[in-house]
Amino acid sequence: MPENSKPYFYSLAKNNLQPKQNTMTQNESLQKDVQDAIKWEPLLQAAEIGVTAKDGIITLTGIVDSYAKKIEAENAAKNVIGVKAVVEKIEIKYMGSPQKDDREIAAAIVNAYKWNREIPKDTVKVEVEDGWVTLDGEIQWNYQKEAANLSASKIIGVKGVNNKITIKSETQDIIEKSDIEGALARNWATSNRDIQVSVTGNTVSLNGIVYSLYQKDEAARIAWNAPGAWVVNNNLVVENND
Repeated sequence: MPENSKPYFYSLAKNNLQPKQNTMTQNESLQKDVQDAIKWEPLLQAAEIGVTAKDGIITLTGIVDSYAKKIEAENAAKNVIGVKAVVEKIEIKYMGSPQKDDREIAAAIVNAYKWNREIPKDTVKVEVEDGWVTLDGEIQWNYQKEAANLSASKIIGVKGVNNKITIKSETQDIIEKSDIEGALARNWATSNRDIQVSVTGNTVSLNGIVYSLYQKDEAARIAWNAPGAWVVNNNLVVENND
């Protein structure tokens, strides 16, 4: 073997090793950040939730005693900088209280909606099968849809919520692209981000790059606040802020 071949192979091995070390360090750092974020939430301090991280993708495992805690853990992970996606494999096991049947769960959700001023009366249909809740209906604003989802998730016995509620505003206002852009610029989480807004009829589309899932979700929330918005296509891509 020619002598000048040795430095070549040595250099190649060295170069291949370095990225692997960096990747492991980034994964371990992100894993710890997500673990700390979960522990910081009062609702989750006693929960046993496992966290693994690989290339910005977080996988959550473990057992909790309510659907609300499951959602809280997912949201805590999504809000950590560097997280690109969350794979949620948390199980729900209710302990210390009798398991409610589907009729009782449905009745509890309907009753909760009666006392929630954010949810218009008699607009949301509730279906429960084996603890899994499906919400259907038509309302005017996305915050009302989110309120219905949150209220249902807090009911004991719920294993999951499929929110099929559609948005159909009664306003005939034309969506102003500049108004959405201004709202994005005013928000600390979305200002100075590479977000492009396009409007077609009652549909708003967001494209560009953000640095966290929180920023992506916040941009969508802002777009949903536009009068006349029936659909928001959130095409924002989460990238690391290196």
